[in-house]
Amino acid sequence: MTLPALTFACLLLVTLGYGLRCWLSPFGNCRKCDGMGHHIKYDRKNRPKRAKECRRCKGYGIRIRVGRHLYNRARRTYTAGTR
Repeated sequence: MTLPALTFACLLLVTLGYGLRCWLSPFGNCRKCDGMGHHIKYDRKNRPKRAKECRRCKGYGIRIRVGRHLYNRARRTYTAGTR
């Protein structure tokens, strides 16, 4: 197999894998709070303590994946254009 064909096959495999991942699990853990929904603060005795809720995910601990977000936008645009 030539190098360009191998590269194309790998890119196709990664793209289809990510698309399948977005279809099966459209939400992932928030990158800022690691899916906890809040930040962890430490007191003076170095014990973990719950701090404010995460502003990025609004305390839910999940975020929509980039691929799913792009799919939703494309679908909305298509639906709005065919009315």
